[in-house]
Amino acid sequence: MSDFVRIAKTTDLSDPGQMLLEVEERIVVLFRVGGEFFCIDDVCTHDGGPLSEGRLDNHAIACPRHGAKFDIRTGKALTMPATVDTAAHEVKVEADDIFVRLREPGELAREQKTNVTAAKAVVAAAAPPKAEGPIEGAMNPMAAQASELTKQPVACGNLSEDLVREELKKVIDPELFINIVDLGLIYNVDLVPAGEDKTTCKIEMTMTSPMCPAGPQLIANSKQVLSQLPGVGNVEVKIVLDPPWTPDKMTQDARDQLGIF
Repeated sequence: MSDFVRIAKTTDLSDPGQMLLEVEERIVVLFRVGGEFFCIDDVCTHDGGPLSEGRLDNHAIACPRHGAKFDIRTGKALTMPATVDTAAHEVKVEADDIFVRLREPGELAREQKTNVTAAKAVVAAAAPPKAEGPIEGAMNPMAAQASELTKQPVACGNLSEDLVREELKKVIDPELFINIVDLGLIYNVDLVPAGEDKTTCKIEMTMTSPMCPAGPQLIANSKQVLSQLPGVGNVEVKIVLDPPWTPDKMTQDARDQLGIF
């Protein structure tokens, strides 16, 4: 673990306020909220966006690129499309000097969680045990997606864009656990007659970021569900990044699930 490093004075920041700094060759953001100081990496874990340029709302900072929010106290990813925490660093104030000790991603949050868990254990030790059992009907999100993908195809005499989009709702983003239609990833659906009573289905799909690791899986799953539709021949999925994806492309249902208001 590194040592504390003096990085600023308390008078350098307004309240609320934020300041971009370099600490031991690491770019971080120092925040002041309610008279307290916090420090996190200047990195949105979704696509590397600069959090220092984001909007600070109480203890949450929003990435200016796609709106992912992080808790400045712990670095925890609060809203999609971010699913991985950024690093939060230990801060202390002595007189008018602010010191920071660099920590690894998740380290500070784990320590805080451990302290809370220990406190709860002390309280629970004095209480009678409660009977617990499995939650009826509970299902792992990935298992649920596998179940959706293997369902029987919808009986249909004629293909339509609406039907294709409805089938694509079975494809779930493995990071966000929201279907790709409600996420706003499907830009265009084109149905082209291909002979022998078959139709070629051409899909234009985007990603939440150009380097999205889930891309190959989403393409494969989209082809799988659409190929099961009666009358579908080839399924072509093209990735397009212009215009780039932004949170406003999501449906209200997706926003509600991700806590974006």
